[in-house]
Amino acid sequence: MIIDSLLDTDLYKFTMMQVVLHHFPGAQVEYRFKCRNPGVQLAPFVEDIRSEISHLCTLRFSESELQYLRGLRFIKSDFVDFLGLFQMNEKYVTVQPSAAGNGEIEIIVRGPWLHTILFEVPLLAIVNEIYFRKTQPQSDYVEGRRRLQAKIAMIHEDASLSEMRVADYGTRRRFSRGWQEEVIIGLRDDLGQNFAGTSNVMLAMRHGITPLGTMAHEYLQACQSLGPRLRDSQTFGFEVWAREYRGDLGIALSDTYGMDAFFRDFDLYFCKLFDGARHDSGDPFEWGERLIGHYEALRIDPRTKTLIFSDSLNVPLAIKLYRQFSSRTRLAFGIGTNLTNDLGFTPLQIVIKMVRCNGQPVAKLSDSPEKTMCDDPAYLAYLRQVFEIRAS
Repeated sequence: MIIDSLLDTDLYKFTMMQVVLHHFPGAQVEYRFKCRNPGVQLAPFVEDIRSEISHLCTLRFSESELQYLRGLRFIKSDFVDFLGLFQMNEKYVTVQPSAAGNGEIEIIVRGPWLHTILFEVPLLAIVNEIYFRKTQPQSDYVEGRRRLQAKIAMIHEDASLSEMRVADYGTRRRFSRGWQEEVIIGLRDDLGQNFAGTSNVMLAMRHGITPLGTMAHEYLQACQSLGPRLRDSQTFGFEVWAREYRGDLGIALSDTYGMDAFFRDFDLYFCKLFDGARHDSGDPFEWGERLIGHYEALRIDPRTKTLIFSDSLNVPLAIKLYRQFSSRTRLAFGIGTNLTNDLGFTPLQIVIKMVRCNGQPVAKLSDSPEKTMCDDPAYLAYLRQVFEIRAS
């Protein structure tokens, strides 16, 4: 089967899940699937996807996995005890061909946030691997290895990049589980100190690699419903996060409402409280310049902060960003699809996004308008008004 461990997911799912357990255990949510590639036919694979989900829902955390999580300094003992009892439930997931009859599929995850939050990453990995198994049965791993080695050489053989740090963020859109594991081993062995770690907890545990991750958009989106008022939802999310982790996991996600809204909320208090921020949409060079300028305007030395880039990165782009910013701030680069699904085939651009929390619409208004996903246009317009965001 494609997923054989509940650790086969991104670290930020566990860090967010711990916050949900401690602060929002009663929240009810809904997630929806979207494939951004035009004309991709996934409907023929519905039964295969359902079969994999059935297997996923039989899995439990092993004692060795629980002990590994317990050893992470920011994971609390009661959360690990909860995971020891945890099991995914099929009743929260529906998969069916699109009613439009266009070959697309609908995946809806609906239920308690605490019991549905772990579905997203394995579901996307399942859809990806089934799709490529069916459409590319003769996988070109030789070409994949050639491309991977070329990327490693770009960094490892350039002495000016000795301080550059690259991480794997590619679980959800990987070609296959086996290929992601091979990529990570190659990065660990051949990239050396330039390899920072992986977002995949299972592979981090298995291969002695640092697991990486903090928060995702769903956390700040849910705060639109869970906070005291909508305008304060972003600051509410940051406050709750800081209370939970007390200085750990201090990277703020910056693009839930776009750069302007983030900078309005990310004031001197949060700039000092958090270690840095992560870029995930819009122009990365503009974002980096503006964030450095924001720190400087508040008389904070940007060299004490970390900027993480993770939006559609490839190695050449990461190198350009490193050259522009490395003398002025700390940097890290999370590369996903371009590492774990670059074998010469067109990768799927698939997402599962939260669209409702406690019956209320929630949305992301990033600096890349095509990433916005909301089923309520009136709410989207209201959100733009509240956060003073111009419609694109």
